[in-house]
Parts: sequence; C-alpha cells; structure tokens
Amino acid sequence: MAELMAEKKQARTAMTTGDMVVWIPGFVDLQVNGYRGVDFSSQSLTEASFATACHGLFAAGTFAFLPTVITSSMATYRHVLPLIARAMRRPEFQGRVLGIHLEGPFISKERGAVGCHNPEHAQLPSIEMLETLCSLAENNIKVLTMAAELDGAEKVIAKASSSGIVVALGHQLAGADMIAKAEAAGAVLLTHLGNGIPNMLHRHHNPLMAGIASNLGASIITDGYHLPPSTIKVILRAKKGQPVIVVSDAAPVAGLAPGKHECFGKTVIVEHGDRGGRVLDAGGENLAGSGATMLQCINYLTSLGVVSPDDVLQLAYSTPLALLGLNSSDLAAPVPGKDPVLNYSTSRGYWLQPPGE
Repeated sequence: MAELMAEKKQARTAMTTGDMVVWIPGFVDLQVNGYRGVDFSSQSLTEASFATACHGLFAAGTFAFLPTVITSSMATYRHVLPLIARAMRRPEFQGRVLGIHLEGPFISKERGAVGCHNPEHAQLPSIEMLETLCSLAENNIKVLTMAAELDGAEKVIAKASSSGIVVALGHQLAGADMIAKAEAAGAVLLTHLGNGIPNMLHRHHNPLMAGIASNLGASIITDGYHLPPSTIKVILRAKKGQPVIVVSDAAPVAGLAPGKHECFGKTVIVEHGDRGGRVLDAGGENLAGSGATMLQCINYLTSLGVVSPDDVLQLAYSTPLALLGLNSSDLAAPVPGKDPVLNYSTSRGYWLQPPGE
C-alpha cells in the first residue's frame, strides 16, 4: 500500500496540463487478446508471432501488458500457455510481458454472457483444472476471470486468490448475493464491467447494477464502442475509492485493415474507425473484442472530459501495476532510440514521439 501511495503522489506531481513528455514510459494493459492478426488463444501461435505482436504493441504505446487467453480447448491451452511462459523468459519481454490473464474457462455458457467465447469450452470451476492451467503456464497466471454464479466458484476463487492470482468476475449472470460471496472468497475485480452480459436484462436485478453497487474494483473498455459515455461516467463515479483500470481488450484483429478477418475461431468484421474500428461478429450484432490500443482507448476517455491527466496515470499505469503487486520499479527501463516516447498535449491528447526523434 505504501508503494501505491508513493506512485500516486509521484503521478500527481509529475504532470501538468501543458504540452510535455509524460513521466510514464507507456500504458499498462491487463487484457490483450492479440494484435495485428496474432491470436494469443490459437494453436497457430508461435514464439515468433507472439514476439511480433508484443513489439507491435510496444510501438503503439503499450509499455507492459498481460497476454489474455480466452476460453479454449485443452489442446489450445497445452499449446499457448507453455509457449507464452517460455517467451516471457526472453530478456526483451522481462518487465514488459507481466504474466497471463486467463479469461475463462470458468464462465457462463449463456448467450450474451459468454460473449465471443466458445460455449463448448466453458466449464464449471474446478481446482484440479485451475492447477493444471497454472502448471502449463509455469505459474505465470496473474489474473483469472470467471463467473461468480457457477457451482464451485467460491472454492476456486479462494484457491486462486491464496495462490496470488487476481480474481476478477466477468462473463457472468451473477446477482448481488453471488457477487458478495465471490468477494468474500477473494475476488477483487470486475472484468470489463458493462460488457460480457446479455443485451436484455431485468431493469434492476442484473449483473451490471450488482457489479456497480459492489465493493469490487472494475476494468472498463473505453474504445468508444463497448460503453457509452453515460455508463463510463456512472462507473467512474460509483467506483471512487475502489481500483478502476482501463483495458483495451484488443482483439487479434486490432491494427488490421477494415474488412472480414478470422478471429477467435470465427469470422469477424473490422469496421472503419479513427480510433480503431469496431470489431463485430459476422452477423454484425455483437462485439468481438476491441479494435483499439490502450493509446486510443485513453484518448477517447480523455475526450469525454471526465478524467484529469492524473486520473489517466492511475487508470492506465499505477493501478494496473498495483493490482499485480507491482510498481514502476518492476518494469523494464525504456530503451532510448527503440521505444517511443509518450507525450501529452491539451490540444492533441496523448501521442507518441517515434524512437530517436
């Protein structure tokens, strides 16, 4: 806690509203599914393609992140988890790739709640399965997203939490009582609050209202498509005093040209967009992750006029690190001439100065 307070104090004193180089090296993103055609949950993933995606993210202003593996078959887990764990040992990724976010497989199979995950691979919480996945990942799982209402959830939450994993609730239909029980068991966060739920809900008794009213922190996707401004404002106001972070939830097709692409084992459509196009399933009805980077998400959030530069430093740097038990000293040092420099301007927002300039 003392380290977090020191981070916050530094953030408050390091930034003004004028044009300047920002004191942080880039943003910290705890939910990235892939980038520029590289899918972190695909059996086609290689260490080379993983490295290419990482360097692409670094060049786009994401200084450190958690590669996210969604609900998958056992064969996919056996392939991607050890691969990512091996890649993390490379010197270039130490202090940059901070672990793995396991989003599933303990999520709801119900339409709307399951999102773009394959319901065939969703399963009930199991300590044995959790231990298997942790072993495959060489104990590099740092965040686990799961549904609170499933049988066995509290036991798995307690096990994961006691193992140092940040447990987040998401892709669920849980009400207030179930969320409270999950919190008591050790859950601390709500994954992409306001998303991963059905479009049609009871006006009062629903996972969104229960999550907002809970004592849990929250991650939010501020790409301009996942949440309307009013919902972003409500969450930020309701969650004051609790950890709130921005995540990109970047889909593997983020950074690709508009059009049809294969993603998450299905066809998706990337639309035109100034801040990264909206990513939809082939039916054009449901979102399939985000087409935005953290830089684009933060600039959209800033454009709403609801956060200060100091708030941004907490939402996209200090608080994500603190949730993982880290601070800025745990990150790698930026490499002059290789890493872009993050700048801020009241007229331009956040922008990157290319390496060497």
